[in-house]
Amino acid sequence: MDLSQELTWRGFVNQTTFSTLTDINEPRTFYWGVDPSADSMTVGNLAAAMLVRHFIDHGHKAILLVGGATGMIGDPDGKKQERELQSVETIAQNKAALAKQYETIFAGKSFEIVDNYDWFKTINYLDFLRDVGKHASMTQMLDRDFIKSRIGEGGEGISYAEFSYSLIQGYDFLHLFREKGVTLQLAGADQWGNSITGVQLIRRLESKEAHVFTTPLVVNKATGVKFGKSEAGAVWLDPQKTSPYKFYQFWLNADDETAEDLIKVYTLLGHEEVEALIGAHRENPAARDLQARLAHEVTALIHGDDRTRSVENVTKVIFGGAPVRELNETELNDLAAEIPTIDSGDLVEILVKSGHAASNGDARRLIDGGAISVNGEKVGSTMKVRGPALVKKGKNGFILVR
Repeated sequence: MDLSQELTWRGFVNQTTFSTLTDINEPRTFYWGVDPSADSMTVGNLAAAMLVRHFIDHGHKAILLVGGATGMIGDPDGKKQERELQSVETIAQNKAALAKQYETIFAGKSFEIVDNYDWFKTINYLDFLRDVGKHASMTQMLDRDFIKSRIGEGGEGISYAEFSYSLIQGYDFLHLFREKGVTLQLAGADQWGNSITGVQLIRRLESKEAHVFTTPLVVNKATGVKFGKSEAGAVWLDPQKTSPYKFYQFWLNADDETAEDLIKVYTLLGHEEVEALIGAHRENPAARDLQARLAHEVTALIHGDDRTRSVENVTKVIFGGAPVRELNETELNDLAAEIPTIDSGDLVEILVKSGHAASNGDARRLIDGGAISVNGEKVGSTMKVRGPALVKKGKNGFILVR
């Protein structure tokens, strides 16, 4: 497949300034960026990053931007009220973390990382207004939906700083066009308006052509909610914010219909293999083999093969009945981070200490009623449990005994 066919099949095509989609097949220099509003990307950002991977794999040159300047303001699009400004120190830490994640996602690929703070820190305000602001249309900026909602009746209002965000990002495109030969910006669908600002500046100031290509925001088809959120909140790429185990479970728990889309967006598996996986999935959705492959591929990309095998082994113990004694020390630690962990001892005491029973009497009733198992077997209330062991209450209550 050429790039246009690849992106169409995978569902990456949203809006573009190209008159013909096949124009993207011609290699060029592009840029894609993430603002350091946090010290990690989410799986929502990862969708756009996978789009970037395909452009790189088809011969395009990548400039990856960390928005040190735009991050000092914050993108107001989609926000109902003014953002709280972050400290310079926090932004610096976040930039470093994002750059490290770029290096993980695009490992083995050729790319350059840039920071828009490097060119904004020396810009004179009056020069910027005269040389750039003079060519930006207030009418077009005021016509954007989120601006209307913020300044209209009942809106929270918007500061001059946030109102200027689109112009600042537009200048990024102009600067990278001039300095790096960038003629294409890749972005998520929510960045269309900001990206178009850059195209217009290049046309007005340089009399040259530049383009934008955006990918749809991934939506959970079962809920209609923008993808990237779980019941516990955002799903992060940083293992300190979302553990590799929870990250793996997030993909494993995808609903059947959404999983068919996600395997195309979030993995680099080829057309024939993906179609075969989807075909087998439709014949036997209860096996959830599609979700298992999806979870394996994405977790391996972000957390590596070793951690992926670890969380898969932990998953087999919790949900597949595999013996807990087969887990190595790292895997036991992964399991201990996800469920209550108690030292070896009396089963009744273990149930009470872990909060799975309100009292000794309650614990004995649960055991005598057959609600408790140890390593998959029903037990008596006088049992002493030696670790490592997995105590299970009902279907979803777990305790690790070390």
